[in-house]
Amino acid sequence: MSLDRREFLSRTGAAAVGAAGALGAPSIADAAAKKENRHAGGATDPLLADGALQQAVVSDPSARLPAVPFHGPHQAGITNAPPPAACFAVFNLTAGTRPELIGTLQTLTERARFLTHGGVPVDRGPVSPPSDSGTLGPDIPPDGLTVTVGLGASLFENPAFGLAGQKPRRLTEMASFPNDNLQPDMTGGDVLLQICAGQPDTAIHALRDIAKHTRAGMQIAYRMDGFQAPQRPNGVPRNHFGHMDGIANPNLADPYVADRLLWVTDKTDEPAWARGGTYHVFRIIRMYIEFWDRVSLNEQQTMIGRYRASGAMLGTKSITDVLDFAKDPQGKIMPLTAHIRLSNPRTKATEDSRIFRRGYNYDDGIDLAGNLNMGLLFNCFQQDLVRQFVANQTRLIGEPMVDYIAPIGGGYFFDVPGVQDASDWYARRLFE
Repeated sequence: MSLDRREFLSRTGAAAVGAAGALGAPSIADAAAKKENRHAGGATDPLLADGALQQAVVSDPSARLPAVPFHGPHQAGITNAPPPAACFAVFNLTAGTRPELIGTLQTLTERARFLTHGGVPVDRGPVSPPSDSGTLGPDIPPDGLTVTVGLGASLFENPAFGLAGQKPRRLTEMASFPNDNLQPDMTGGDVLLQICAGQPDTAIHALRDIAKHTRAGMQIAYRMDGFQAPQRPNGVPRNHFGHMDGIANPNLADPYVADRLLWVTDKTDEPAWARGGTYHVFRIIRMYIEFWDRVSLNEQQTMIGRYRASGAMLGTKSITDVLDFAKDPQGKIMPLTAHIRLSNPRTKATEDSRIFRRGYNYDDGIDLAGNLNMGLLFNCFQQDLVRQFVANQTRLIGEPMVDYIAPIGGGYFFDVPGVQDASDWYARRLFE
């Protein structure tokens, strides 16, 4: 007969008590009772006594990431290294006039500036409701928090704001491609907040704070929380398909590349206020995990074009090796239908259609059929929505992987230029 751990400990403890009592020594039970009474504040009934404080098992509960600079020509949360936790919230405006919209953006800026810097919330005294939720304690840590603000086409098309002539040239409602299954209640929206941080509670705390302070001007329409897994065993984080996600990104450390692929500049045909901003595609991509797990490893790898274990391209040995597709015209090494070959053919003709990816996994429980509701919160940033993302997605129509994924929501947004200094606010130049 086997004993579980608790029963084993109780029996061995009883034996030890008996042995100690026989020798006339203080029993373990006596010591435990005294200790328990101390925890219970004098209570003698063990059912009324409190146990040890419940604490999360983490390597260092006080560890938080340093602050990411808030001010600058571009918003944070785009090119800086993505922290582990994220929250994506799409809002619809309730502001009914241009001044109300301006006030909402100013309040949003004030809250984001404070939260990303960290500090002690305002003390309103014991009678008024607290100024902060308190979920991070009395002193808010910055924890690598970034708040990235994107504006949707519907905001510019609202006649109450008079901004139709200032809309970024390529900004539209998100198109539905073949195999998409876009849900109306999770698609589109006026404002996207991408909130990223070192830990989930930091991101949720920021969303809660911003939603409270901007409630008069905008209301959450839908939201998704995401996470990035640790590097296992190395390389970049893996998605729910077990593959490393977002390996090949353009080198934005090169200013020439960034100005060709990412940022709106004075050389692009966009409104002057938009310089320093970028187009942001946010896609909620459902992954059909149960079906994927029944596919052979070889088929998984040929659909994607990379070895699952190492992340290396098929036919190569290292994650940084690049296969010369021109020397494999018939797809004998890298299938012509492989995801990475279709999305980035690596030709002179397609070099300016590259996108900058920044994805997060999500886990949203189960669907009505009892299937795991998991997937990818796909984010990409680009200078030209049509030339880059739409071109990429068009090349991927009909790829083999469409049987295992389905975009179900999200939208196209324009991430406004950065907040320059303490007197500036999100999208201020849009109203000048």
